[in-house]
Amino acid sequence: AGQRRFTHMQLLKYIGTPMKRLILPTLLTLTLTSAAMAQDQTPGSHFVTNWDADSNGLVSLEEATTKRGDIFTSFDADEDGKLSAEEYDMFDQARANDQAQMKQGMGQGQGMGKGHGKGMNEENGMQRAFNDTDGDGLVNRDEFMARVPDWFAMMDSNGDGGVTTDDFGSGN
Repeated sequence: AGQRRFTHMQLLKYIGTPMKRLILPTLLTLTLTSAAMAQDQTPGSHFVTNWDADSNGLVSLEEATTKRGDIFTSFDADEDGKLSAEEYDMFDQARANDQAQMKQGMGQGQGMGKGHGKGMNEENGMQRAFNDTDGDGLVNRDEFMARVPDWFAMMDSNGDGGVTTDDFGSGN
């Protein structure tokens, strides 16, 4: 209630030409992956597919760090090294759209990391409150990137140094 919703095209228009080269492939990947994931009901498979750069079935801390850096760059529309309230709202909306697409394809997201086990940690680690460590209402790149190890540890339920689908689902 009261939260503004953005379409993919509105997001692209707001972000501007230089950022379109980064955000368009990201949104396209999320859209295509969400559709593909509708057939795979393994908890955490959506996350692993999107974050596992070398496709070995395991997301390393290095992969997570690189991906979060790319995400920050994609949503820092004015390239000032900070996500403003409006930029973070767009980031929140893009994540919400991704989750909604995933749920729609999964029949309300059964076992796909929203409300089950460690999957909530995937989402919690992206929340503004988690990343705004100095509480100034802005999230700068240093804050966002400094939280990667904590966020990664929240998802790595077995503590083996990598995030796989085994780290998701009930009981994790």
